[in-house]
Formats: sequence, C-alpha cells, structure tokens
Amino acid sequence: MIIAIDGPAASGKGTIAKRLAVHYGFRHLDTGLIYRAVAKTLIDSDVARDGSARARAAAIEAAIALDPTQLDERALKSNTVSEAASHVSVIPEVRAAVFRFQQAFAAVPPGAVLDGRDIGTVIAPNAEVKIFVTAAPEVRAQRRARELCSLGQMVNEAEILTEIRLRDERDTTRAVAPLKPAPDAHLLDTTHLDIDAAVRAAIDIVEAVRAGRRGG
Repeated sequence: MIIAIDGPAASGKGTIAKRLAVHYGFRHLDTGLIYRAVAKTLIDSDVARDGSARARAAAIEAAIALDPTQLDERALKSNTVSEAASHVSVIPEVRAAVFRFQQAFAAVPPGAVLDGRDIGTVIAPNAEVKIFVTAAPEVRAQRRARELCSLGQMVNEAEILTEIRLRDERDTTRAVAPLKPAPDAHLLDTTHLDIDAAVRAAIDIVEAVRAGRRGG
C-alpha cells in the first residue's frame, strides 16, 4: 500500500506522515527533505540564488549524488534552506533525479508513506490512499515559528507568514508539478486540530479507504 500525503509548508503533513508510517509499519519518505538537501549543497557552495548555469548544473549534480539515508533533518529545517528548496525544486533535471528515487522507494513492499507536494498527482498517482493536508496560512506560520524556535533559531512570525504565502504562490502556479490536490484526494484541514487529532483523522481516512476496498 502507498499512502500519499500532500500539502503546503507547515500544514502538518510531515508529522502526520511519520506517525502513519509507524502506525502501519510502513517506510516513510519526506520528499521535501531531498530538495532541501540539494538546496543546502548549493547554499554551502554559494551558488544557491544566482540563477546561473553553474547553479543549475550544481543542483543537478547534487540531486544525482544525493544519499537520502544521510539526511540531517535538523540542519535542513532553516527558513533559508526552505526558501532555496522552493527554487531548486522547479529545475526539471533535479525533479527527474528525485522522481526516480521516490518511485523506487514507494515500490518496496509492504508499503510506504510519502509526503510532499506532488505525491498523489505525479509521483504516485495510483496510490491507494491520498490525503491533502492544509491549514490557514496564519496557523502554519505560527507552527513554523514554534518549530524554528525549538531548534534555537531566531524567528519573526510576520516574515515567516510572508514567506509561506510567497511559497504557496510559487508552488501552486509553477509549470512543473504544481501543488494541488489529486482529484481523488481526501482533504484534511488541520487549522483547528492539534497533531494527535490530525493523526487520528488521517488514520480514519486510511481505514475508510481500506474498508471500502474490502467491501468492494
């Protein structure tokens, strides 16, 4: 079984995906971390934002050479890396390299939970369960601010909200794999849910789909 979890930044999709994977004994892949790792490689090489052919080539090389088992999640959670990842993720060659890994990961039995922005629409369009997680931008900004504070980073919630809205605009309007719910995705709005309630709601969705398949 493949469970596809999509949604915008700080919607709760990553935590939900991790806990679903534990609940069902499946492997979990945070696809956003892969793009963040590529972006951090460019930042460390001082070519993250220059938009040059050199930056593009470096991103493609980093994506191909990336070892997803060696990702340092803590180091990849900064706003700077997140912002750079949004730009890196639209490079077709980078997406192609990541796409191949994601599909191979999803195909390994007995199942996998993948979270990102195009899992249900592009990476695993035949996933048995698709959930699109969303929340109000203001709530997502609060969550991201708390997360960054917990990592010891200085934060400005107003700036985070602006960045989230800009990223939403980029992700939903980009030509390559835009952020949008798959036609058969189940919408899960976490605006007024704590994480335990959100996970329970996600499990209910998965169980309803499984029951429907058994009944059919």
